Amino acid sequence: MTIEQTYFRKGFGLKKELKPIIDSEYHSALVERIRSQGYTDVFGDVTVRLAQEFGFCYGVDRAVDYAYETVHKFPDKTIYLVGEIIHNPHVNGRMTEMGIRFIYANPDGVFDFGVLTPHDVVIMPAFGVTLHDFEALSNIGCIMVDTTCGSVLHVWKRVDKYAQDGFTAVIHGKHTHEESRATASQVNKHKGGKFIIVRDMAESELIRDYISDAPSKLSREAFIEHFATKTSPGFDPDTDLLHVGVANQTTMLAKESLAIGWAIHASMVERFGDEHASTHFRSFGTICSATQERQDAVADMMQQPPDVMLVIGGYNSSNTNHLAHLCQKHTRTFHVEDADCIDVARGTIRHKIELDPHSPEVTDSDWLPEGPFQLGLTAGASTPNNKIGEALLKILEIRGIEAPAEAEA
Repeated sequence: MTIEQTYFRKGFGLKKELKPIIDSEYHSALVERIRSQGYTDVFGDVTVRLAQEFGFCYGVDRAVDYAYETVHKFPDKTIYLVGEIIHNPHVNGRMTEMGIRFIYANPDGVFDFGVLTPHDVVIMPAFGVTLHDFEALSNIGCIMVDTTCGSVLHVWKRVDKYAQDGFTAVIHGKHTHEESRATASQVNKHKGGKFIIVRDMAESELIRDYISDAPSKLSREAFIEHFATKTSPGFDPDTDLLHVGVANQTTMLAKESLAIGWAIHASMVERFGDEHASTHFRSFGTICSATQERQDAVADMMQQPPDVMLVIGGYNSSNTNHLAHLCQKHTRTFHVEDADCIDVARGTIRHKIELDPHSPEVTDSDWLPEGPFQLGLTAGASTPNNKIGEALLKILEIRGIEAPAEAEA
């Protein structure tokens, strides 16, 4: 078989057939009721406000659909998944229940595909895979189902073009994240392609100081040491920061990605002038619209913040973490993986308070106000609606409020 016969990116035409199954597993009549009421509804003494953009985005919907289609298309084959399909424990759990086997990377992000044979099927996640891993899978000859999100592919094209034109890709992201690794690998399409991954605005200051030759800048050796695990091999800040193009991990804070880009541009202007910056700096639109819309919806809600904000989604979900971080600036916020974090009998909630996905959970009691209050709800792009509905039902149960009939639908 050739790659053309074993590589699939557009599904298998089973979406309509499988839609009732997927809807039954991820739909929430309660969430749909709130949405139909203008995103605000009242249950007893709890006024529930739902962010106007939340939960599954198009890219996640597509990845989940393709995984279900793959299982139905190849019932007699062993199906593997490279990493997690998305960062949601419930959805990944369903993948396991359907018989999909997971191949996890080691701590350095390296996958061992030794278990795969040409007779197997392998699903690539919504985050995509690195060029190296794609080539390795292609060489095995197994059937490849690619669910990489279109927004991620858009960023890849920009990074590819940067490398082709001799620009270093400055990527706003987490250097250990699957998507950032896959995005950075796109520079390897071109000899001498370079990348550097920057975590946030604070870390970008190290790059900005080096470009502007500020007195506070790190020495060349210190710079290389700091970014040792976040740059392409042989990265030299003296030459590789002369031409830069900015891109981002699609699930990062969109406004921060833009701010980092223009701050780097300002540093280049400061040292070399506008004309130089116009030819040595690039920043094309690589902001994921779904990420932006969910962040904007939370920002709108925080204009008049609710008394309590519940953010639902995987702890290792970057976009969910950022939604929680945005809300924490305005109101009491609880980031939970799912409804299991809410203990009705004890009236407690387990939640994560730090952006770091490895930070420990904490448990709070007496976390709900005694009198009438407003509860805000949102969820990361990898969180299905049924997980939102389940969490709300537990809160209503703690308050002694009978679940509406829609919840049983």
